[in-house]
Amino acid sequence: MPKRKIEVEIYSYGEYDRWDRESREIPKLLDITDVIKADIGTEFGYVLHIRKAKGKRVDFRIDHPPFKDEDGRVRPPFTGQVFINSNQYEFFLGDCVWEPLEDKLGVWTMTTKIDGEVVAKKSLRLI
Repeated sequence: MPKRKIEVEIYSYGEYDRWDRESREIPKLLDITDVIKADIGTEFGYVLHIRKAKGKRVDFRIDHPPFKDEDGRVRPPFTGQVFINSNQYEFFLGDCVWEPLEDKLGVWTMTTKIDGEVVAKKSLRLI
């Protein structure tokens, strides 16, 4: 039996309404854009529609401008993983701006992989 090809589409990207990280709901898109006017609390990222990948693992990475943690060390990229629990899966990858604003400005690159293969990559510039 031939292996089913996973389908991935960047459905939307840009600025979003506030996202409840405890909810399964995808945040509401406010503006499709590559350039985000950043204020404290601005939510940004992308939404993927993933099909034919139930049971697979999504690995993600967010490369961000260099900013420091509470101990004065430059923060590494944000990484994580989620498991796909349905054949029609929506995935939001993003972040929001927090204080201090100035060190969050610049290019944020978000990358999503399934089975080690990059299936989506998008850069957004916060100004």
